[in-house]
Amino acid sequence: MKKYFILFSLAIVSTGLMAQKSDTTKQNSSADSLLNSISTDSKNGPVAIFKSSRLILTQTTETVKKHNLNFLIIHRFGDFAGKNGGGQLYYGLDDVADVYLGFEYGVTDNLNIDIGRSTIGGLADLELKYAALHQTTNGSSPVAITLLGEGALRPYGFVTYPTFGDRISYLGQIMIARKFSPGLSLQLTPTFVSNNSGIPLVAGSEESFFSLGATARLKLTNHMGLIIDYAHPFSSFRTTANGFYDPLGVGIEIETGGHVFTINVTNARAVSEINYLNDTQSDFTKGQFRIGFTISRMFDFNSSKKAN
Repeated sequence: MKKYFILFSLAIVSTGLMAQKSDTTKQNSSADSLLNSISTDSKNGPVAIFKSSRLILTQTTETVKKHNLNFLIIHRFGDFAGKNGGGQLYYGLDDVADVYLGFEYGVTDNLNIDIGRSTIGGLADLELKYAALHQTTNGSSPVAITLLGEGALRPYGFVTYPTFGDRISYLGQIMIARKFSPGLSLQLTPTFVSNNSGIPLVAGSEESFFSLGATARLKLTNHMGLIIDYAHPFSSFRTTANGFYDPLGVGIEIETGGHVFTINVTNARAVSEINYLNDTQSDFTKGQFRIGFTISRMFDFNSSKKAN
């Protein structure tokens, strides 16, 4: 039952806060530029539930606005402790578990096209992300719902695949989020993963399975928040008995002008959802967790905007 603890805790918190009236008034400051490039709160407009489009493990319901480009650098260091960490590797800082470089472009305010690449397996991905429903400040819509579809290819790596098609994986997500108060935002993320060949490529590895993610953001200051990110794959193969563990991350998110910076600790080596949902084999209790960070930088290509 331990693997359901975080999901259960978040559900209890959300139930206790359902009766609270949402206060979505956004305070203006010099650091609002990035948030404005994602979503804005107006009297009867959509609520900005999160500060950025990505947290530690999970993407959020937020989308990049039309003709804006979000550049992402996501880095995972090596194990902090255990046989592959410790002082000999400067507690993981001398090692690299995964690096992700990605771009998110706003085709419209609600539709993004994203591309990226991870070092694990050389995984290259292409995503479409669509904000189907926004939480509104007037309460007409209590939640935000965003849909995501992803195709990914592993062109390189140490695994030999029988055919080119065996290198391809797919992922579909429904992100459901709500800002309960100025200090608390929650999101649930049902996910379906499908691989043309099992990951890892061993006997018994299921090619397709469902997963459920739960995310919480707790506001600490106007520009800083505490993030808890968790996912549980519903897989008879991906169990602790077989050496698999549920991905979990805890971090601090800092907004500074056009940047959002997140520093975190997680047992997931991989950045990509396809990689970490398929194959997280790191145990927190054995020191197999690592420091990571995410840097998000927004660029505005709306040529129609003119300086005053």
